[in-house]
Amino acid sequence: MKIACIGSGYVGTVTGAAFAALGYDTLIIDLDGRKVDQINEGISPIYEPGLQSLLAEICGKTLRASTSYQDLEGVSLIFICVGTPSKEDGSADLSWIKRAAEDIARVLDSRQHTTIVLKSTVPVGTADFFSLLVEKESGLQRGTQFSVVSNPEFLREGFALGDFLFPDRIVVGVEDDRSRQRLRRLFQPILDRNYPEKLFMYGDADKPKPVYFETDIKSSEMIKYVSNAFLAVKVSYINEVARLCDKLGANVKDVAYGMGLDTRIGPKFLQVSAGWSGSCFPKDTMELLATSGRYGTRMDIVRAAVQSNEEMHSYCLEKLQAMLLSLNGKRIGILGLTFKPDTDDARATQASFFIRNLLEMGAHVSVYDPKGMPMFRALNKELPIAYCERGEDTAVRSDALLLLTHWEEFLMLPWQEMVCTMRTPHLLDTRNCLPAARFRAMGYRYQGVGIPLES
Repeated sequence: MKIACIGSGYVGTVTGAAFAALGYDTLIIDLDGRKVDQINEGISPIYEPGLQSLLAEICGKTLRASTSYQDLEGVSLIFICVGTPSKEDGSADLSWIKRAAEDIARVLDSRQHTTIVLKSTVPVGTADFFSLLVEKESGLQRGTQFSVVSNPEFLREGFALGDFLFPDRIVVGVEDDRSRQRLRRLFQPILDRNYPEKLFMYGDADKPKPVYFETDIKSSEMIKYVSNAFLAVKVSYINEVARLCDKLGANVKDVAYGMGLDTRIGPKFLQVSAGWSGSCFPKDTMELLATSGRYGTRMDIVRAAVQSNEEMHSYCLEKLQAMLLSLNGKRIGILGLTFKPDTDDARATQASFFIRNLLEMGAHVSVYDPKGMPMFRALNKELPIAYCERGEDTAVRSDALLLLTHWEEFLMLPWQEMVCTMRTPHLLDTRNCLPAARFRAMGYRYQGVGIPLES
């Protein structure tokens, strides 16, 4: 079975590499020649734990990359893994989806049936839109010569290979028997855990085997959006709890732990932060709201979660301002530019909000992130900030440190030495990942979010 992935981003590269590691003849197509060259040289165009070593092993064997859609000849499964960023009104921009449909249509082979799989996060109804475009451009008939199905991705950046090989569920929206059988056969090794021993390093072999769930295409498209929106609601909720804990003197870490012991709630996504951000939750919640608005349906809980998230950004900024009384002329060191650890993805992160507001308030900003600085710098060239080579450099002559991302590396910094290099040793830990008592004993004026000052 020959497979192709259109797009070499965080979804396409992982999907292509994982299928190739399972032994499938896999092609990644991207119009960016630099990324294609990197993949063919065994170099990952993104940072994802384990991906670099996997690519180095399989490139030139079961995996190759190309800029030409002509190379789709003989491919029976084409996975669409292109980006769907937000437009100004919050709805999904389907420009790359449209282009992929047109480019694929020009090379589809009328002599074989091809299954086109939408793995990108797309609004309900996109499969129909995609099919009509392909029919128009190719002259081929949907269902007879090609089919479009839905198979949303549920990959967490930082755990993407493990999520692909050891998923909770595989959701497939399919309405024709040929594609149904083809996809079931494709995913069977994952359902059975029947793959090379070396791949077990990416996940928990004792984890229950995944559920394979077949549904109609529109329901499959919907599942991805409402799943992400639900998780965003959960994060917004615990952040609101943290703000109340700040007022009451309760410890949100203990509160969240006690909540999570209830199996109906569970412990995941109950970690306090400065608010959710990144390339998924913001755009997916906004698209869901845009869709509900188009159909005259209210989603007040999701809308409230978005508003609460914006308030959490402001709350943490005000907390930092209260620590220093004034931010004008102050030097602030920021630890963490990515929306989560173990990724280089610095798109639409909370760091951008804080940096821009701090600069407007007259502060001087220095930043450090183990993996995210190249992307953040490329996306924010206009920001007059200092990029540090080491985490400890953000402390030098600073008035406060602001920790935004829970990188393990940050736990290992020479904190005792750093406190001596600061002008005033204020530390705001928005992730509550540093031990408060220990840091106060070092001399830091430590504050978390929802953590009592005396803890």
